[in-house]
Amino acid sequence: MTRVTRRRFGQLLGTTAAACTLGMPYLAFAATRKVVVIGGGAGGATAARYLAKDSKGALDVVLIEPSRRYYTCYFSNLYIGGFREYESIGHSYGRLASKHGINVIHDWATGVDASAKTVTLGSGNKLSYDKLVLSPGIDFKFDSVPGYSVAAQSRMPHAYRSGTQAQLLKSQIMNMRQGGTFVMVTPTNPYRCPPGPYERASMIAHQFKRNNPKAKIIIIDPKLKFAKQSLFTEGWEQHYPGMIEWRSTDFSGALKNVNPETMVIETEDESLKADAACVIPAQKAGAIAMVAGVTDGDWVPIDPKNMRSKADPNIYVLGDASIASAMPKSAYSANSQAKVAAHDIRAELANASAPAPRYNNTCWSLVSANNAVKVGAAYEGGAKTIEKVSDFISQTGENAATRKTNYKESVGWYSAIANDMFG
Repeated sequence: MTRVTRRRFGQLLGTTAAACTLGMPYLAFAATRKVVVIGGGAGGATAARYLAKDSKGALDVVLIEPSRRYYTCYFSNLYIGGFREYESIGHSYGRLASKHGINVIHDWATGVDASAKTVTLGSGNKLSYDKLVLSPGIDFKFDSVPGYSVAAQSRMPHAYRSGTQAQLLKSQIMNMRQGGTFVMVTPTNPYRCPPGPYERASMIAHQFKRNNPKAKIIIIDPKLKFAKQSLFTEGWEQHYPGMIEWRSTDFSGALKNVNPETMVIETEDESLKADAACVIPAQKAGAIAMVAGVTDGDWVPIDPKNMRSKADPNIYVLGDASIASAMPKSAYSANSQAKVAAHDIRAELANASAPAPRYNNTCWSLVSANNAVKVGAAYEGGAKTIEKVSDFISQTGENAATRKTNYKESVGWYSAIANDMFG
């Protein structure tokens, strides 16, 4: 197992960052070129910043993002668990504009005309581009859960996208009746942040242990196994004995229906009355990827060497929306992919060569106070897919000092990626 020290962690986060700043000759463009980035999350904000960085006006970078303040989905579980304040996961786009000269437009991108190379905004305005970067995150397949809908989100929030649903879910958890039952419905593969639902169950259990010790958490899961399963189950048995029940389809059969009015969740073999619930539907690429015509089914195939859409060489697709092969759908992955894409765009627009891509990812999950587990890998762009070249994962039975170090490392990473995106 490869140990990731603090120094090594910093190197991994900055591996492709350096490449984007070393290419000063790449900025010798014949004329100012325009790059439009849609989506201001871990992929889009990073791409915009690294495209504009040191360009001295040679690149006209436009970032389209409807939200004026971005609340990260990652670390929202720690907010739910009481380890973070809500505002600590919120970030402004102000420095991208003032420090890096990025034109940040707070609007919805509603259309893409690939042949004309234009993006249409909700306001009706059109923007032209030489290169387009899509980092739209996810949308939900609400009908993947029988009985669930957009309207049901207020009663059974998914809280799986940046925004205020995390606050709603936390409120419902904190106000649940004593000794009540919380039910979580998890999504089918593939989905954003594979360990996310199980970290969330841990954080809810942490709140219940302090405030509602007789409460129960039942996880209804369409999968027969899940990410970091042995690490989570070890932690649940140690810190929340008897509180969390994981039920796969082997246990209770397939999910038949959820009813947000009665708060009843039905499977083939049982009916559960929930006092509060979190329903996370199956997912797909954000809508603008569909509109742009670059999807193949629910997700976007990409060139593993540069994150270009296979459908259009002038469109790059980052993060959750892409089919990134061995890489999970995570903020760390999106941040890493954004730097590869930014460097490739800068190189091509200046008629230069880009180096071979290197990608990295680490996912930390907090199980209890100062007790975090992690999994991660390094990747390279292969001939057909992004390929894993090395990996590491926490082990069961690790001592408290190791798990505390993992937690501190995750907090350091959050600060680092926030600065990398918005600094």
